[in-house]
Amino acid sequence: MSTAVDMLLYFIYNELIDNHSHQMNGGFLLLQTLPVAAPLRSLLFQLTDAELNVQPACSCSETHTTHFYSLLIFTGGSGQLILSDQTITLTTDTCYLLTPGTSYSTDNQEMTLYYYLITFTAINTAEFPEYCSEELLPGRQELIVHPFTRVIRLAEELLMNKNNADDVQFFKRQLKFQELLLLLFEHNYPSEQLPSPADSVEKTIQYMQENYTESITVKQLAELAGVTLWQYTPIFQKLTGQRPLDYLTELRINHSKRFLLESTEPLREIARLVGFSDEYYFSRRFRQKTGITPGQYAHQQGRKRSVNDWTGHEVDIPERPRRIVYHGETLGDLLALGVKPVGGDESFARNSVYKHRLKKLANVGFPLDPQLTASLSPDLIIIANADERAYRVVSGIAPTLTFDSFAPLEHRMRTLGSWLGKQHEAEAWLDSFTSKNAAMWQHLYTDTLQRGETASALIYDHGNHLFAMGMSGLSTALYAPCGLQATEEIQAILDEGLGFAEVDPARLHAYTGDHIFMLIPERKDSRKAMEQLLQSSIWSRLPAVRQDQVYLLDGSKWNSGDALTREKLLTLLPKLLGGNSVSGGS
Repeated sequence: MSTAVDMLLYFIYNELIDNHSHQMNGGFLLLQTLPVAAPLRSLLFQLTDAELNVQPACSCSETHTTHFYSLLIFTGGSGQLILSDQTITLTTDTCYLLTPGTSYSTDNQEMTLYYYLITFTAINTAEFPEYCSEELLPGRQELIVHPFTRVIRLAEELLMNKNNADDVQFFKRQLKFQELLLLLFEHNYPSEQLPSPADSVEKTIQYMQENYTESITVKQLAELAGVTLWQYTPIFQKLTGQRPLDYLTELRINHSKRFLLESTEPLREIARLVGFSDEYYFSRRFRQKTGITPGQYAHQQGRKRSVNDWTGHEVDIPERPRRIVYHGETLGDLLALGVKPVGGDESFARNSVYKHRLKKLANVGFPLDPQLTASLSPDLIIIANADERAYRVVSGIAPTLTFDSFAPLEHRMRTLGSWLGKQHEAEAWLDSFTSKNAAMWQHLYTDTLQRGETASALIYDHGNHLFAMGMSGLSTALYAPCGLQATEEIQAILDEGLGFAEVDPARLHAYTGDHIFMLIPERKDSRKAMEQLLQSSIWSRLPAVRQDQVYLLDGSKWNSGDALTREKLLTLLPKLLGGNSVSGGS
């Protein structure tokens, strides 16, 4: 680009920005929001800001709404990008483009998250200067780039001399920004003549999945995608995290595992069925990928051990179960151990704090549907149900264990850890949670609460029936060690080992403590009954109501004692009890 053209672009940018500022101060309306997407050739782009964000581990950011186009360039850590319509699992070296008006937040449970946030405007110059707010790359939020190091280098350069007021330095940053956009558009902008390289390579992945038994070379795949050989592998690696032949090998090995467990064919035939030229090469690659030979895998997966469940059954279960159906309200216990079941009851997970982790969970219904359960081919079923008739039906499908979901959190985590070979994970999680829980309550009693203060968790269900929570739900967090005390009536419920008990509204004053947590029910008739109670004189005379120490919470989200909900409550409870105000239903 010539110097004269550079200066012309610079002049146009500043004129448009000046006019926009004049408009915002009540001046003549020059710039408007563009109602439809404009062709790329008619757009001018202006860098607004660039910054590097560091989000600590085990934290969730506030929800942000973009005022400009926003590039999120993730360079380190892991977590999730939460948009209004989807949740995206983040990995390093990924880039997302958000349009103005998009709401987003980031959540990282394990590792510190590092990402660049680069914001910019797009101005249409087709007729009159107009601001554009439509999708620049329709249908594509994640941008595929290779090599990604170029993206990181340009993002770093945008931060250099950021606060330098010199016009030349400002112009240099704009040119670097244009270079970054060019790189992104080259790899992702749709063409009428040809699909983008990323789209072309993506189609070859499906081809591999359907034809993994055939002889496949990288050269063949590159020709199929219509991209050069040097382009193909970096793009493929970006899409899958693996090199093409490694991906193909893993496909074949994953399919071979099913044959090893279910087929009586000899090893050479299994190798042929999944695309390997001979059994020796198959065995070597299998061991490289899994750490064991095919024969050892078949033996280990077939190995059983005997365990005792909640209601006294002695059951032989797989040493390392892979396909678990879990039917109970504490599904978050399994997820905290890093175990994702293949099936469960959707009603328990639908509005939970961990629902974004269960997109592929098959719903087996409530009560559990034996036919749906059998269709998942589980190798272990865990049910939070002591009904022996139900057990007999389900245990005919696969090894089945009954599980006490009302048991204390520590007992549940250690039980699941021992059953699933996750003892170390269970102890590590409990150690971390116990220290965080103690620190939270210590902080509250130092700054806000008085020793001996009581609390109660109430919910309407089955129409106008009012219940006090005991050994299950939200109350497990309230009455945890170092926490609040139960009232005398609720303590009796706890002493009997009951998860909950029905309350006569006329005796509500005997159950309610210094703090009342009213859980908003899902059922409309129960919600109506709750609203009537909140408007009654019985309610208004309660000390906690007069002291403004009542907290309304979404029952389907927070009335659970599972590990992940308990973990989230470590953040929520200080906000509620520290402010002594009525919370919303979220």
